[in-house]
Amino acid sequence: MPDVRAAGRSRADACPGALQTHGAADGALARVRTPGGAVSASRLRTVGVAARELGVDVVELTSRANLQVRGVRDPAALAERLAAAGLLPSASHERVRNIVASPLGGRGARGASATDPLVTALDVALCGRPRLAGLPGRFLFALDDGSGDVASLGADVTLTPGGVLLAGHRLVSSGDPVAVMIAAAEAFLDVRGDAWRLAEVPDGPRRVADLLGGTLADAPRVPAPPAPHAGLVEQRDGLVALEVVPPLGRLSGTQAEALADIADEVRLTPWRSIVLRDLRRDDAHRHADRLRPYGFATDPDSPWVGVTACTGSPGCAKSEGDVQGAARRWVGGLSRAPETPVHWTGCDRNCGMPRGPVVLKRAKR
Repeated sequence: MPDVRAAGRSRADACPGALQTHGAADGALARVRTPGGAVSASRLRTVGVAARELGVDVVELTSRANLQVRGVRDPAALAERLAAAGLLPSASHERVRNIVASPLGGRGARGASATDPLVTALDVALCGRPRLAGLPGRFLFALDDGSGDVASLGADVTLTPGGVLLAGHRLVSSGDPVAVMIAAAEAFLDVRGDAWRLAEVPDGPRRVADLLGGTLADAPRVPAPPAPHAGLVEQRDGLVALEVVPPLGRLSGTQAEALADIADEVRLTPWRSIVLRDLRRDDAHRHADRLRPYGFATDPDSPWVGVTACTGSPGCAKSEGDVQGAARRWVGGLSRAPETPVHWTGCDRNCGMPRGPVVLKRAKR
């Protein structure tokens, strides 16, 4: 069950987008939604080049499998490039296209549902409902292929092979699953008050179920988050996927272009890795060999696997120190991946901390 609580929101939702940027200490921060984490090579190249030419050459992977461009000097020029690349299909809905999905899309050992077409259908339906442009930027949809990887994220509305979950509670209803998810989001708007998440609404899941004409069943067991990983992943069709980890979930423009040079499409994950799917084994090894010199972790024992960090100084004014630098120095003293995931932070907010067991480390000035 998601652990989300709010006694009442005293300020408006200010989640950034590509059009409504956030004024960070290092300049404008633009968040680019990538539903299901799917990014074509051409779009990834567009973001990478824009980060280098219009920003500080930093692209961050977020915990919702989106991209963030830091230090944007000309937000209007960035938005123009993103729109031309097809990354802004709906200006009115750009901050609410928060859709995570199992990166393998049903290809893995436990995959039971092909989620790729469902992501597309949900995104189209979401953008096609004018009222849903009013969803808070933190409202989250998830489509889990049966592996339990994104069901562990505590989304507001989750589709699993077993049905729809409302903030972790199983909804008993019938109908097209995408239509049910859209109806649940609309019902949330009816009951939300000033809440940003369904779990913040008193008795929210039951109230939404009532509006949908359904009932709630016993909540299923919340799966554990997937363990951090880099390297090959077996697919059930005999092919493999390659999962790579950019150190601390950050890409330079050059790294983004390196990925775009070898893959037609990549899948970003909510645990800040990148998956290349449907590869022959020898091609996967060749891709790993090409990406390793660019700094990507391609081996499960890499010290970078399982280490995350917030932005820290100078990008965040609230940080007490250079978090990125402290984390990199610490990783430099490791010979292999830590047994328990480690998250470096610069203040008590612990931004970007992954779910599940984690060791917190604090950077100081």
